[in-house]
Amino acid sequence: MSQYQRPGLKKIEEFLYHETGLLDRMEIRQWIDLFTDTGDYWMPVTPDQEDPINHISIFYDDRDLMEIRLRHHDNPRSHSKDFTIRSSHVLGNVQIASFDETNGDCQVSCNFQCVMYYRDQQQLYAGTCQYHLRLIDGRYHIQRKRVDLINCDAPHGSIQTYV
Repeated sequence: MSQYQRPGLKKIEEFLYHETGLLDRMEIRQWIDLFTDTGDYWMPVTPDQEDPINHISIFYDDRDLMEIRLRHHDNPRSHSKDFTIRSSHVLGNVQIASFDETNGDCQVSCNFQCVMYYRDQQQLYAGTCQYHLRLIDGRYHIQRKRVDLINCDAPHGSIQTYV
């Protein structure tokens, strides 16, 4: 018998709601802290893209790059300080795709819509998120977050913050 129980969907949903709540409140430091030390955040540029290394991506951030972006964002002279970034995430269809009984890690997917407002412009992002969650000291952390936009292969302006 495994020492790990398959997590309830409610626990996973609460984690995902917490994660997107941090993004909506622009609490980027706390959001980055949800990632493992080797975690990454990836947005492919084509549907069904196999990997972020051998193909171009909209972005592919590891922990180090997330930290650099945070320092730029928090700099008092950053252009991001000129206008407030506001967002609202809605999640649905959360599903546990797989669960590893040996260590408690799991693969989770959900659909999302995110409305982002910046500089008098409102943008809508929608698609599917896939998470690889690692159980560390009884709490989930993000090993990989993959965001597949439904229009990933369309032209995009600058994405000002994490989706």
